[in-house]
Amino acid sequence: MNENIVVKRDKRTISVVAAIIVRDGEVFATQRGYGDWKGWWEFPGGKVEKGESPEDALRREIREELASDVAVGELFATVQYDYPDFHLSMQCFLCSLLNGELKLLEHQSARWLSKNQLNTVKWLPADESIILKLKQL
Repeated sequence: MNENIVVKRDKRTISVVAAIIVRDGEVFATQRGYGDWKGWWEFPGGKVEKGESPEDALRREIREELASDVAVGELFATVQYDYPDFHLSMQCFLCSLLNGELKLLEHQSARWLSKNQLNTVKWLPADESIILKLKQL
């Protein structure tokens, strides 16, 4: 008897949060300036630290990455995505800018994108499902 056996490699799970910052009908996108995915686009955010709520993590990450404060709104989507070396669990929240302009401290570029412009950048694979959902709004 010939059977196909699939062995699933256990991957570490990384829990992150992402901000879908909305202003005047556009969303804020950032381009990675480091790592294996340098040059790809994403929603800003980062890892949730132990004992931190997702909302607190997102506020902290936006201050660290963009030197600004956001109001964290409703959970827009949770994305589960398998990258080659890890499993990503990403909670994406709708956010609004509370003060000032966003200043790039870690990313190489950024853009405000309308719904019609969402496909003009190369999104990270995990972020693509968010783009599909945003286009349906």
